Amino acid sequence: MNLGRTAKLVAQAFDAALVEAGGTLPVWLTLLSVKSSKLANQRELAGMIGIQGATLTHHLNAMETQGLLTRRRDPVNRRVHLVELTDAGEAMFETLRKAALVFDKRLRVGLSDERLAEFAQVLAALRANVES
Repeated sequence: MNLGRTAKLVAQAFDAALVEAGGTLPVWLTLLSVKSSKLANQRELAGMIGIQGATLTHHLNAMETQGLLTRRRDPVNRRVHLVELTDAGEAMFETLRKAALVFDKRLRVGLSDERLAEFAQVLAALRANVES
């Protein structure tokens, strides 16, 4: 219960930090995924972000309207759309990256590298327990 409450509170605070920087969590996750995977297709992006294809299409439509990205047909497979960041998308990525780094720094205040490493191990163990 404590983990769930903490996760929810941290997620809400992170969302607020992204909104203050001019973005949203879906925009950040999409930009991050596109940036880390050159010419990713929509199916790959949905998998990286952990959302359904239809939900991603909704986000991509809005981001394309805002001029943050472009989509084009894959010349090898016309059913696939390739997604690329525009200059405005690159700028938004940098803005949100900075906001994420500031938030991360705030989140880690007072925690030593050793405690953070131990915490990462505990989280990994919790994930493993759920996955098995």
